[in-house]
Order: sequence, then structure tokens, then C-alpha cells
Amino acid sequence: MKRPESAGSLKIGSFIVIDDEPCRVVDIDKSKAGKHGSAKVRIVAIGVFDGKKRTYVGPVDAQVEVPIIEKKVGQVISVTPTSLQVMDMSTYEIFDATPPEEPELKKKLAPGVEVEYWEILGRRKIMRVK
Repeated sequence: MKRPESAGSLKIGSFIVIDDEPCRVVDIDKSKAGKHGSAKVRIVAIGVFDGKKRTYVGPVDAQVEVPIIEKKVGQVISVTPTSLQVMDMSTYEIFDATPPEEPELKKKLAPGVEVEYWEILGRRKIMRVK
């Protein structure tokens, strides 16, 4: 799910959708309006799921898409080298998730451990161990 927001109102640390990928904003540059044009904004963001750097350049008053992030709690059911099985603690739905890239987070994962995961645009990512 996404919602529109003005490009000029975004701040560092907020989220934006660039090329159908949810990204966290890491840098914003705003230029002043010129004699014959409007003010421009240059947004540099890093993908939440793939870690790639993406940029957006456009007018300050342009509408951009901002992802709606649902933060949920789940319990790890099983751990394999390539995937995790996680059960949502509110709906008891069981789903497969990819293990996180961070080694310190990866070594804390074991069956029975509670984790916080984010659901963004229909995809899930393990963010931290509770």
C-alpha cells in the first residue's frame, strides 16, 4: 500500500517508493527557484530489500509515493540456511521469509525466538530480534 506525499516534505530517514522499490531516504538537496522554473529536489535513497542506491529528481511540489509500513511481531518456527519460517503472533499465519543479511542478527535467530518484521508493499523483512 502506498500514499501520495509532496516531494519537498520528505526528510532524511523517511521512506519513498522509487522504481517500485521501497527505499529509505539518506540525502536530500533542494535548489532554489530560478527565473523561469520551480524549485527542484534531489532525493538519494537506499532500497530496503536490496540495498541499492536510487535517486529521484523532480519539482518540490511533485507528488511521490510513500510506502505504508506495517510493523508486526512474529515467532520463528524453523531456521534453514536459505529461509525462515515465521508465525505471526496476532493472526497465527505461517510464512517463509529470507534470512537477514546482518550477521549479528542472523546468529540470534533460533526456533522460538520472537522477531519484529516489517511488511512493505506485500513483502516482509526481519528487522530485529525482541
